[in-house]
Amino acid sequence: MIELSVGRIAEIVEGRVVGDREAHVTAPAVIDSRQVVHGGLFVALRGDHADGHDHVSGAGSRGAAAALVARDLPGAEVPLVVVEDVTVALGRLARHVHDVLAADGLVTIALTGSAGKTSTKDLLAHLLEPAGPTVAPEGSFNNEWGVPLTVLRADRSTRFLVVEMGARGLGHIATLCRITPPDVAAVLNVGTAHVGEFGGLDLTAQAKGEIVEALRPDGRAVLNLDDRRVRAMADRTAASVLGFGEDPAAEVRLASLALDGTGFPALTLVHAAESVDVVLPQLGLHHGANAAAAVAMAVAAGVPFVEAASRLGTATPRSPHRMARHVTSEGVVVVDDAYNANPESMTAAIGWLAEAAGGRGVAVLGAMLELGPESAELHRRVGELALQSGLRSVVAVGAEAAPIAAGAGDIGVTVADVTEAVDHLRASLRPDDVVLVKASRGGRLERVVDALRGPNRHTAGGPHTP
Repeated sequence: MIELSVGRIAEIVEGRVVGDREAHVTAPAVIDSRQVVHGGLFVALRGDHADGHDHVSGAGSRGAAAALVARDLPGAEVPLVVVEDVTVALGRLARHVHDVLAADGLVTIALTGSAGKTSTKDLLAHLLEPAGPTVAPEGSFNNEWGVPLTVLRADRSTRFLVVEMGARGLGHIATLCRITPPDVAAVLNVGTAHVGEFGGLDLTAQAKGEIVEALRPDGRAVLNLDDRRVRAMADRTAASVLGFGEDPAAEVRLASLALDGTGFPALTLVHAAESVDVVLPQLGLHHGANAAAAVAMAVAAGVPFVEAASRLGTATPRSPHRMARHVTSEGVVVVDDAYNANPESMTAAIGWLAEAAGGRGVAVLGAMLELGPESAELHRRVGELALQSGLRSVVAVGAEAAPIAAGAGDIGVTVADVTEAVDHLRASLRPDDVVLVKASRGGRLERVVDALRGPNRHTAGGPHTP
């Protein structure tokens, strides 16, 4: 974060100061008082389970220089900037900081999509970092809080700012783009994630496309030409378009993709007259499209193609619960992909499991949330796919996931909760099994992974056969 006095912050966010106006904020903003660093700004948000105002004193004791709050707090130990709406004020502060840094040459790359945003964001950060100081979201900070908090981690040394943008309805991404106007904007795909909230795939596409509408004419839209709804977004922007994908017209083309002997995707990327062969050390063929997208964004941001594509070979996973491979003391391979799930990502993960493990594959699957009235049918199709793919077993966790087991036929079983899932797996797993654990975040199925790994945990860190 750029250094600002408390008084100046109040001016920017249209608030009032209680306490020392001349105190200076010199470190990033946080919403968790436990994460405060000396000189930082504590943002007191009200959540479903906690109110940040109750933790202002704790933030002060950890070195916060000031707090952004929605009400007076008598006896507060830090200067306060009091505003009507903390979320709105946070966005205003981020926009100010972004404008200052953009004037200094900051390049902002924003991306959205129904699936793969976080994995692709992590890849992109890895590709950009050797070219200059880079700030990217931690985890999946992609909403009206996460985007401005990411911006406020940037300072005058930052060259690249990567912003992940999520949406649950029309206008959400447009609002985020007003906080952080992008120079490069990418749309990865349009799928069924959150389709129950959007009301259909066409409305999902309308919402995702707001990101390219926010580009200036001198910006760059990076679009997946393999997705017809994304491809059509070229007509919604005055910026130039750089396409990626397997389509022959893609400027960054995924010319070949296959799992190598380690279970990792081996790919060939082509741009202009240049070609790069590389193995990406992450599990799953779906990472091939993510890699093409990340390289395309890096190229749009000014990184030479060969440099960007070659760096994929050292891009290990950064965010937790995304195809993370572990080995139990009994020799069972457990792949933790429990952060999120939708029909497209389930299909990709099951495809990887079937190819990597064959008849040794066990899928532990929880509910895919926010799919609307088609939810039961979409879950059933996942089970059918698992059956057709030749997996050994499918364990559906919870009532909402039960249609998965129904679709899986004889290899499917439904358990009530995580405890039953663990008991069932401990009784049925074999030493050479490969277990995939996947569900929407609300299911918290990483608890299955933790239980199977036990007290003597080992996380495999390099290429190896499943």
